[in-house]
Amino acid sequence: MDKAKNIKITLAIIYVLIISIFLWFFFKYFSIQDFTSFEIIKSNRDALNEFKNKNIFISSLIFLLVTIVWVLLLGFAAPIFLIGGFIFGKWQGTLIVLFGLTLGSTFLYMIANYLLKDFIYKKFSSKFSFLIYKFKKNEFIYFVIYRAIGGIPFFIQNLLPTLFNIKIKNYFYGSLVGLAPQLFIGVSLGSGINKLIDDNEDMPSLLQMISSPDIYLPILGLIVIFIIAFFSRKIFFKSN
Repeated sequence: MDKAKNIKITLAIIYVLIISIFLWFFFKYFSIQDFTSFEIIKSNRDALNEFKNKNIFISSLIFLLVTIVWVLLLGFAAPIFLIGGFIFGKWQGTLIVLFGLTLGSTFLYMIANYLLKDFIYKKFSSKFSFLIYKFKKNEFIYFVIYRAIGGIPFFIQNLLPTLFNIKIKNYFYGSLVGLAPQLFIGVSLGSGINKLIDDNEDMPSLLQMISSPDIYLPILGLIVIFIIAFFSRKIFFKSN
């Protein structure tokens, strides 16, 4: 028992060290200017488009792997679906990001089940105990709803199901179905940003951005998703 516990602690420390090294590397070689300068964004976009068009399979595979690693190390989704739409467009971007986030979160769930199950249970079981019974009634359906309505940070959303002992296949397919609508809208926003950059030589104004259908339609879609999610949580995940 002690040996197994020591192994888990050692693996957890190694995992934290890997995340720390990744963050150090990221902030050492990338600055805020790299993500805010219109000229840098546009030149990098042109280089990415050229590489993607010449190596569509390799570039898709690379981004899929990057997405999986990103989820395992940092656990949040927003930058990934915007970048996926920016590089690959609405439809291909949605497929790559959806499978990448689903695979990454499934691997993270498996890791958490082995390393962090006791910790998560101590921290969250009292707060989310009312959901355990609901998940036991129909694990797959409730997990699809859980994924679709969100409302909590993606990293925590990936880990909480360890409380409910969800089967890995239900976790994977439930994530695939539940995440699809919101990811499609988010990826569409990234694709719209790409189109906006393509149509403008200079940095577009805020008015130009929000008046573009490629921008305001996905934003309206996200707002609708958030409203539906808010009321859905009241119905499906109420504590009494």
